[in-house]
Amino acid sequence: MHDLKPITPLGAADPRVDNIGPLTLTEITSVALASVAARLGSEEATRKTLGELIGAEAPAPSRHAGDMLTAFWTGPDQWMVEAPISTHEDLAHRLVAAFGTDASVTEQTDAWCRFDLKGEDHPAVMERLCAVDLANWQGGEVQRTTIDHLGCFVIARDARTLSVIGPRSSAGSLHHALITACRSVF
Repeated sequence: MHDLKPITPLGAADPRVDNIGPLTLTEITSVALASVAARLGSEEATRKTLGELIGAEAPAPSRHAGDMLTAFWTGPDQWMVEAPISTHEDLAHRLVAAFGTDASVTEQTDAWCRFDLKGEDHPAVMERLCAVDLANWQGGEVQRTTIDHLGCFVIARDARTLSVIGPRSSAGSLHHALITACRSVF
């Protein structure tokens, strides 16, 4: 039998944590992801089901919402759903059961990598990387942007914590860009 061991997007056994000045950059591997796209004619039913699942209204453009299951808007009648992987490793399967024929669901967990940037001065770092004005973000905001030529999502978890979600195949490049920007500020 094969002796396979999971690795992080950066290729290690454990998630990487970097402390640079007052900021902490953490590779996050504890989240399951699945995309949800409403099918034609089922947009309202999809929004309603999503709202019930996350315990909040389905997120509007550029918004993030939810409690244990969270979702962020990715396009018209499209969302990415997040959940703890320890309890929702089968997230996509659960969503297919919940939405039935109203929405198309796609497993996304291994397609993306996530880095959380914690600290008061993250806007100074991010302004070197992307065209997103983070100065007034307090939590719940989301923006799709490019960072170092990579299509990414920037999510404000709260006033001090940002998540940067980018393509897993480019995790090393995205991490390098984030570290370089942090070091240029501190």
